[in-house]
Amino acid sequence: MSGNINNINFNNTPINWSWVNDIINSCEKILLTTHENPDGDGLGAEVGLYYHLKEEGKDVKIINYSPLPKEYYFLNRNDIFESYNNSLHDDWMKTVDLAIIFDVGDYSRIRDVKTTLENFSINTMNIDHHPHPIKHSFTHNLVDLSAAATGCMVYDYLKVASKNPISRDSLLGIYTAVMTDTGCFKHSNTDKKCHEIAIESLQNGIETNIIYQNIYENSSKSRMRLLGVLLSNLNFEFNDQLAWFVISQKMLLEAQAKKSDVEGFTDAVRSIRGVEVAVMILEIGDKKCRVNFRSKGKYKVNDIASSVGGGGHAFASGAMVEDSLEATIEKIITRTKSALKRKMENI
Repeated sequence: MSGNINNINFNNTPINWSWVNDIINSCEKILLTTHENPDGDGLGAEVGLYYHLKEEGKDVKIINYSPLPKEYYFLNRNDIFESYNNSLHDDWMKTVDLAIIFDVGDYSRIRDVKTTLENFSINTMNIDHHPHPIKHSFTHNLVDLSAAATGCMVYDYLKVASKNPISRDSLLGIYTAVMTDTGCFKHSNTDKKCHEIAIESLQNGIETNIIYQNIYENSSKSRMRLLGVLLSNLNFEFNDQLAWFVISQKMLLEAQAKKSDVEGFTDAVRSIRGVEVAVMILEIGDKKCRVNFRSKGKYKVNDIASSVGGGGHAFASGAMVEDSLEATIEKIITRTKSALKRKMENI
């Protein structure tokens, strides 16, 4: 830990949640936000903290760069999620005491929200389980690489900060965060705390089966059409240990699918017998592609993501590449094959 009570930096060192609570308690107007194309961890962490802050009488809003994905509408029962619009939000945001940013990995992933926070010189607090550099742009930095989900960090905070048992509304968010980031409790990051959260959630009436159905059994026909196309065009390398696929703008258009429909596709390909690493290359625009790397655990992939300007966890990482689809395919697959070849030789 470095810094002092006014400017704290727990960068993968034990977090003093009492200090964190002192900072949050000193603020009256608080913004919660997470990365673009939000997932269950970022959204769930927001929900977990939102209801606690409301109980404490804070003026709090959740304002994200991206709209709420349909599979997470169940988290929005009280219409608490807002999509950033400068004309609607800037007057409120410029008076915010603290912006708490969840699960970003990289500060730039909150896009225009970051620009606005910087323009208004708003104090920020990063809560994340992704690696962050020693030098960072946050006022307060809370990083725990051992946390299975950012939602676990919110749970730890609430155990210190809440005068009462954690509410059902907060547990709904925290459980969603943990379930999604552990792959429904099947990934290697699943630990004792994850199951303790699940037990507490069940004891408080959280309908875990309904959460699962909303997220994983809620696909549109267009999403399934797109999945069928990509599964018919998979590429395999290294005796099938590497599987990779491409989703072009044309494929999205023909399937009548949205970019958000691709969530979970890389995990599905990784599940194929014999595949150790799966890679997705998604064309976002004429000169922009999103890349996802997933590993079963034999080979780390975050170093490959880092080599193209991305990052993330050892076995689940990604990057945004500012180049054409063709150039991105060449760059990503060449680097991935080269990296895996070295890793295989060193085993």
